[in-house]
Amino acid sequence: MTVTQQSTTPDTRTGQASTHFHHLDPGVRDRLFLHAPRPVADTDPRNRLAVALGATLYVPGNRPDLADTIARRYGEGVMSMVIDLEDAVADDQVDAALASAVDALDTLAGTPASGMLLFVRVRTAAEIRAVTATLGAGVVALTGFVVPKFTADTGTDTLTAVREASDTLGKHLYVMPVLESPVLAYREARDTELQAIAALLAEHRDRVLAVRIGATDMCGLFGIRRDRDLTIYDVRVVSDVIASIVNYLGRTDGTGFVVTGPVWEYFADHERMFRPQLRETPFAEQDAVRFRQQLVSRDLDGLLREIALDHANGIQGKTVIHPSHVAPVHALAAVTAEEYQDAVDILGGDTGGVRASGYGNKMNELKPHRDWAQRVALRASVFGVTNPGVTFVDLLTALAVR
Repeated sequence: MTVTQQSTTPDTRTGQASTHFHHLDPGVRDRLFLHAPRPVADTDPRNRLAVALGATLYVPGNRPDLADTIARRYGEGVMSMVIDLEDAVADDQVDAALASAVDALDTLAGTPASGMLLFVRVRTAAEIRAVTATLGAGVVALTGFVVPKFTADTGTDTLTAVREASDTLGKHLYVMPVLESPVLAYREARDTELQAIAALLAEHRDRVLAVRIGATDMCGLFGIRRDRDLTIYDVRVVSDVIASIVNYLGRTDGTGFVVTGPVWEYFADHERMFRPQLRETPFAEQDAVRFRQQLVSRDLDGLLREIALDHANGIQGKTVIHPSHVAPVHALAAVTAEEYQDAVDILGGDTGGVRASGYGNKMNELKPHRDWAQRVALRASVFGVTNPGVTFVDLLTALAVR
């Protein structure tokens, strides 16, 4: 695979195209997919690029082998990463981490990993300007910036800084605000704040790739840390905030954005209070009972349940902090043959009405389900459509979650 090299003209300052599940053997991909995932590049339409984020893996900016780590994760199938200069870095190490982030981006510019969607999570607008001032060839690898603790009061400066960075570097850069501040978590201020954020983001719509949710910070405001036997949707003070964010910012009427799911914190064995959340039957049918045990022992059954609830609540993609979390997110993002056929049937009709699914197990209402079908078609172009009979168990085992 070749990389697009940097030149002095702005339209060449983009990373090469890459494809989800690119790390799988071609024969395995053929077995799994009816329609293979199509390439993604940071010049794609904004809504497609947002869906392509999938599992966005965070990595501390002060990690000594930063460029090598990012390249290795790309080789393992990670398609989006964030170099974190905020929570993962001590206050007295921020300047060194910023320099390390710039160096890593410059190093990756001539490698296949520049096909990833790479972001820098900053603390302030000044750090956006510092990255802009020192970045060299790494502009081809940079997709944009993640802005934590985003509010209507502080957001204008960072959004302006991203626009200025785009102009300076000659590349369309994106911003992903993280909603996690007290003004959102506290019920009495939430609606007013979300209205103001919605208005602000609308002014910068072409720059906003996705809206991220920071559930850990919001839990902290109430002295809560959710147990690994529970999902974030069991923590009502936070699930209420998530519902409000999707209500204001996740609409499909042209005013909304892709909203991504909060982080799952666990990845190690522990003593369980409740029964595992994965049914045995799908794994027994695929002769993967031992694999199910591995998932349960690493708390990935809880992650899989939370991803399913993310989807049910209109959320796409997820922040992840461990490489083992990437495969579950991507396995559940792939479109099944049944989903795809239902979506095609719905999009094929323009006069409304109701039709029985070709699978004989549900009704497809052509008008109410149309936005859903369009989302499925977009996701299918990014993550592919699995062959009939291929399940998430097949994908997970092929992706070798261990």
